[in-house]
Amino acid sequence: MMLHVPNVLTREQVAHCRRVLEAADWEDGNATSGPQAAQAKRNRQLPLEAAVTRELGKVIAMALARNATFLSAALPHQSVPPLFNRYEGGEHFGLHIDNAIRPIPGSLDRIRTDLSSTLFFSDPEEYDGGELVVVDTYGMHEVKLPAGDMILYPSSSLHRVEPVTRGVRFGSFFWTQSIVRDDTRRGLLFELDVNIQKLRARIGDTEEVIALTGHYHNLLRQWAEL
Repeated sequence: MMLHVPNVLTREQVAHCRRVLEAADWEDGNATSGPQAAQAKRNRQLPLEAAVTRELGKVIAMALARNATFLSAALPHQSVPPLFNRYEGGEHFGLHIDNAIRPIPGSLDRIRTDLSSTLFFSDPEEYDGGELVVVDTYGMHEVKLPAGDMILYPSSSLHRVEPVTRGVRFGSFFWTQSIVRDDTRRGLLFELDVNIQKLRARIGDTEEVIALTGHYHNLLRQWAEL
């Protein structure tokens, strides 16, 4: 399931983050790449342990903790703290797949990468190219979202970032381990949750809505891994 999560950050938060990103010191994006990704990756990245990385990462983490769409769709167990990249002057990231296991920086913990996220800090009109292209069984999907919006997609998907030929594309990316490993099951739970919330808003907590809510939680109880 690919999902557009709008307005993860407010315009004020985006403006603050952009000022910080534009003034930051960047390093080669391959500082965190494996040998295969290093052959395809041409961009720059904020250092993992930099104070600015931690500062902006906390802004995103706090926003996601309040975002009902992300919480319902991802059912997050644990995420890698957000990382940040920039593309310009033809920089790109060729077709690749994310590592199945990622370490949590600064700890001995690791997570299984069920979901990948890209949060945009540049509006589409600010740069040419730079589309995130995700490949799945239905073909190729190009993603270029407004600043403050995020795309959520299965980490098992092949994907690439097209060359940026004008302007600068600032973004954040991170991985999440869900309490529900299977993408199809997560999608079913998300659709059920969304429709329960719509019914509650329309008709209140009727017996039927309460019964559907029970089905949701019983499925989650059956499928969750903690």
